[in-house]
Amino acid sequence: MIRRRRDIGKNKAALTAKTEIKVRFSEVDSMQIVWHGEYVRYFEDGREAFGLMYPGIGYMDFYANGYTAPIVDLQLQYLRPLTMNETATVEIRYIETEAAKLCFEYEIRRNTDGEIAVRGSSVQVFIDSEGNMCLNNPSFFEEWKRKWLKR
Repeated sequence: MIRRRRDIGKNKAALTAKTEIKVRFSEVDSMQIVWHGEYVRYFEDGREAFGLMYPGIGYMDFYANGYTAPIVDLQLQYLRPLTMNETATVEIRYIETEAAKLCFEYEIRRNTDGEIAVRGSSVQVFIDSEGNMCLNNPSFFEEWKRKWLKR
C-alpha cells in the first residue's frame, strides 16, 4: 500500500498559537544536533500552548469529560537541524474538520534566520470511558468549537 503524504502547511488554519523553545543539552546527540525524537516533544509544547490560549480541549478537559484523545497519525518532515542552545518558535495550527478528531499542523522555525527546521502534523481521535472510538464529536468538543470558531 502506498501512503501519500498530506500537504502540510497548505490547509487553512482555523486557530493558531506559538511558543518559543530553547534547545537543551539533554535534547541533542553527540554532534550537538537535536535528536529527531525531540521534535515530537516540541510539537507537544506547541499543543500545550494552544490549550492555554484556547481553553477547553486540554488533556485534563478530555479526562474531566470522560474521554482520552490518543494520537493515531503523526507526520514529520525534517528540513534543517536545530543545535545546542538554539532558540526556535513552534507554531501550531488547528485544522477544522467535521469528523470526530483533532487535526493539527506544526512548524518549528529557527529564531536566528526564520528558516523552517521541521514541519509536521498530528491527528487525535476521541476514545470514550469504555475504550470505544467515537464516531461523533463529544458534546464538550462541539461546545469548544462553537466558542472558538467563529462560524
